[in-house]
Amino acid sequence: MSRMEYGLVAAALAMSIGAGASLGAECGKSSAGFEAWKKSFAAEARDAGVKAKGIAALMRTNYSAATIKADRSQKSFKLSLSAFMAKRGGAAIAAKGKSLKRSNAALFASIEKRYGVPPGPLLAIWGMETGFGNFTGNQNVLSAVASLAYDCRRPEYFTGHLYAALKLIDRGSLSASTKGAMHGEVGQTQFLPKNILLYGTDGDGNGRVNLDSKADALMSTAKFLKGHGWVADEGYQPGEPNFGAIQGWNDASVYQRAIAIIGKQIDDG
Repeated sequence: MSRMEYGLVAAALAMSIGAGASLGAECGKSSAGFEAWKKSFAAEARDAGVKAKGIAALMRTNYSAATIKADRSQKSFKLSLSAFMAKRGGAAIAAKGKSLKRSNAALFASIEKRYGVPPGPLLAIWGMETGFGNFTGNQNVLSAVASLAYDCRRPEYFTGHLYAALKLIDRGSLSASTKGAMHGEVGQTQFLPKNILLYGTDGDGNGRVNLDSKADALMSTAKFLKGHGWVADEGYQPGEPNFGAIQGWNDASVYQRAIAIIGKQIDDG
């Protein structure tokens, strides 16, 4: 998918899941207004086409103080590259990634054939995000995303993800009890809800998208990178054509550079 095509798809999706977005539901900086905000947002969501299942799940959400605290204190992204790599276990991720590249050779070959993305950056993301699926989070996804959509720091950004989460609940792809990371990310490579709608892919051929499945998560991650401009057989280090796709995955410069470095170590190993 070209950047232009991606932009058109993203714009169309934003319109479909964010229609009537939260102009009447006022943001807040504490739990005090959360229940009133939910009622206002639910009315807007209902008008925008969210069905009874999604609305009921929204009304059962709780204000997540832990999520808001985590959103305020992402200190590791302010470290130097070497300190960040050490803190996040870059050398161990690269070593384990090389082993997983060999033991999952057929899967990575099929991903590269389909999307042009080599194993290295996918394994780097997989390792960095969840330790290769060892910990995908224990936070209630919908409560986390609703709390961030309510919070005054980034309400516009997370309102889109909240609409997507409600749509996924209506479809049965998520449930009101789905657990994920602190910001509501789901699965082995940590997808926010809107990205599940855009890029979620059935990688294991069972007819559904389950990002707790290794194949689905890695295939979906490759599709995300492709959707952000990845070009087959081009480099992905800073200054090279595919580094922009890695930048699309995470806004933190130190994270982007770490993924590029670890990915190259894996691909060269």
